[in-house]
Amino acid sequence: MIRVLFVCSILGLFSSTVYLLLALIAARRFRRESGSERQPVTELPFVSVLKPLHGMEPMLEGNLESFFRQDYPKFEIVFGARHKDDPALRIVEGLRLKYPEVKTSVVLSGEPEYPNAKIFALEKMVSAAGMYLVITDSDVHVSPDCLEQVVTPLLDSAVGVVTCLYRGVAAGGFWSVLEALGMSIEMTSGVLIANMLEGMRFALGPTMATRRDVLESIGGIRSLGSYCADDYLLGKLAFHLGKRVVLSRHFIDHVAMNTSARASLAHQVRWMRSTRFSRHAGHIGTGLTYAMPFGLLGLFTGTALYGSPVGGIFLAWAFLNRMLQSVAIGWAVIGDPQALRFCWLYPLRDLLGFFVWCASFAGDEITWRNERYRLVTDGKMVRL
Repeated sequence: MIRVLFVCSILGLFSSTVYLLLALIAARRFRRESGSERQPVTELPFVSVLKPLHGMEPMLEGNLESFFRQDYPKFEIVFGARHKDDPALRIVEGLRLKYPEVKTSVVLSGEPEYPNAKIFALEKMVSAAGMYLVITDSDVHVSPDCLEQVVTPLLDSAVGVVTCLYRGVAAGGFWSVLEALGMSIEMTSGVLIANMLEGMRFALGPTMATRRDVLESIGGIRSLGSYCADDYLLGKLAFHLGKRVVLSRHFIDHVAMNTSARASLAHQVRWMRSTRFSRHAGHIGTGLTYAMPFGLLGLFTGTALYGSPVGGIFLAWAFLNRMLQSVAIGWAVIGDPQALRFCWLYPLRDLLGFFVWCASFAGDEITWRNERYRLVTDGKMVRL
């Protein structure tokens, strides 16, 4: 049995090393093509920024203010909340007074009529918006050129959705740092490889730009209302319509809000479990992309069979593998300084990610905004 496990550790380290090489190649390709999507434009269209809100969050005021400070000629921000007493609306009111020149409005959605409350709010917001739409989460911070960068590709009618990679920003504490590293490195690696191997066939939820005609072609944004991974599905449906999904060269900051172990792990399991139902085959294959579990397995089995030097080589192989990934992807590609500063910590995040992946198979229920749902075929949600 020990020999079998030893062979498994070798195969696992080999597969994770191949994954790292693919990530490095994909990163080089992405950087080489950086800027190729940009086109000179004489006039930019009016844009509606749709910003769903749900209570107070870490760094909320700074995140929202970054959209008021856009260097873009004509835009509005449409905020959505379930009820008028949502505390996030107090932040919005203060920013409206601070930036009176920015056109804003607030849409109150009420209680959702289908499982995905965010999509229900967006359906109400889209009805009050224009042709060009930028859908973005409340925990996102952007630079002043964000709207120009994500809207310009949409001027090509062949493009249906534009989406962005993101840097994880820790809200505070050890667990938030680990989750932020996963956003910057693990998520970015997977997206870059997918983009290289088959092109973008999905979108990333923190920031998505699209047009009203694209939404109408997929049956309206309401068609996403029964799904947990609505961002993935939006990109998938647009792709199947024959539209291109563009991975922007513009990066955004995405706050890792969960500062406790319990909240952070629950959030990651929810996301992984959603991926399991939305992309089943790909999710199973994710288990072979981790390095540290196989490095530890090699440490124990290699030491038992051939002595501690051999076992130490396996652990060092895995550790260096993940440190290189942290520096090459998180720092060199998307410019996250924490990925360089804490590259020695990313191997722990890799090990934690493996256990989260394992936990994703232990049930079909998730908790989202303090409400429980069961996931069923193709990632649909049923409220419990």
